[in-house]
Amino acid sequence: MLAVLAVLIFFMFRNSRKRQAEARDLQSKVQPGAKVMTNFGVFGTILSMDEEENQVLVETTPGTVLTVHRQTVARVVEPADTEDEPVADLESEPEFGERVEQTPADDAPEAKKSDD
Repeated sequence: MLAVLAVLIFFMFRNSRKRQAEARDLQSKVQPGAKVMTNFGVFGTILSMDEEENQVLVETTPGTVLTVHRQTVARVVEPADTEDEPVADLESEPEFGERVEQTPADDAPEAKKSDD
């Protein structure tokens, strides 16, 4: 019973240290010019930081500047690596289960239009 309690306490301390390290890493990345996302999902660029008041000026769109608390900056947004995916050849056979859109055939009979 004591061994289970000791293991539980060990993991609790380990997780708290990991969270503290992540918080220090985030705070080192948060500086003017960094692209960030806030806790409420707003993306923007940091213009300036006030250490005494714990306020950050975040420009969301050109001309729109928000003043937020420093702790609301959730993460620094890194540019995504976009790898070019190969484009499927339209002339190839469809894969199993894939739907293929078909255009109407040219030799299909046309419906007779009325002269209304």
